[in-house]
Amino acid sequence: MKPRHTGWRHLVHSTRYSLKGLRAAWLNEAAFRQELGLCVVLLPLAWWVGDGPVEWILLVGSCLMVLIVELLNSAIESVVDRIGTEHHELSGRAKDISSAAVMLSLLAAGLTWGLLAWQKYLG
Repeated sequence: MKPRHTGWRHLVHSTRYSLKGLRAAWLNEAAFRQELGLCVVLLPLAWWVGDGPVEWILLVGSCLMVLIVELLNSAIESVVDRIGTEHHELSGRAKDISSAAVMLSLLAAGLTWGLLAWQKYLG
């Protein structure tokens, strides 16, 4: 049986697992590295594009949403690949659906940044 941690020990272990997951995504997922690089560039720009805390959190949140969805996509792909590398309709469907989720998060982020930048600089 796996020992259960509570309180601070749980927080420490959970944080360690989360950092391990971020490191694995960085090392193994090119799309995660690209999206993280884009976020590193965009996040400082959120201070200039956003007028007030609501717009700022929309800009920052849309970047974080892309990273979150990409991490979930990578996790799904890893589990599917762990089960087997042969083609299976359900495996392909799971990968395609998680990829579609990434695409929609990128679309939402692009619309958020585009509309707020348009409003501030061209509207």
